[in-house]
Amino acid sequence: MNHWLMKTEPTTFGVDDLARAPKRTTMWDGVRNYQARNMLRDEFARGDRALLYHSSCEVPGVVATMRVVRAGYADPTAFDRRHRHYDEGSDPANPRWYAVDVQLERRLRRVITLTELRAHATRELSKLLLLQKGSRLSVMPVSEAHFDFILALVKEAREKLCQVAAVRIDAGFPDDETLSGLERDADHVPRCKHSCL
Repeated sequence: MNHWLMKTEPTTFGVDDLARAPKRTTMWDGVRNYQARNMLRDEFARGDRALLYHSSCEVPGVVATMRVVRAGYADPTAFDRRHRHYDEGSDPANPRWYAVDVQLERRLRRVITLTELRAHATRELSKLLLLQKGSRLSVMPVSEAHFDFILALVKEAREKLCQVAAVRIDAGFPDDETLSGLERDADHVPRCKHSCL
């Protein structure tokens, strides 16, 4: 099983759109870079896992995990004259562009931001392609170790949040009414549910 990072602009198609899609599944189309095309065509396989990454937005970062449910096949948008991804030079008999189908696996409790990932660029994520200078691919491989480490950042932050909440609760603050929801960081601990302790 391979692991991937797949970029998308949330204003075009983000995790909210994927969550609303039938069976939380969509065709990952419109890739028009040959290096990325080659990976979609030759390396993606059913069962692979991927990190969904929001790019070109106010807070870029990893927002969800996905699973590949259909391996590479000819991207039909390349043959559709009405579609913005139409490519006049793409021949159905010899496709130039490829797509895969992905399914939303898990939406993360918080965004693992690009800033947070960069904080580990010289250590645990030293060879992560996303953090390399000049890396602009919308699809890129991720090692299993990097995949697991990035997801562990969600749990790590949650544990730190709950540790601080536990101290505040032991001190008598906040009250039950204030403990109404889990937020993203320690600045919002007063709204951390008892269930996170």
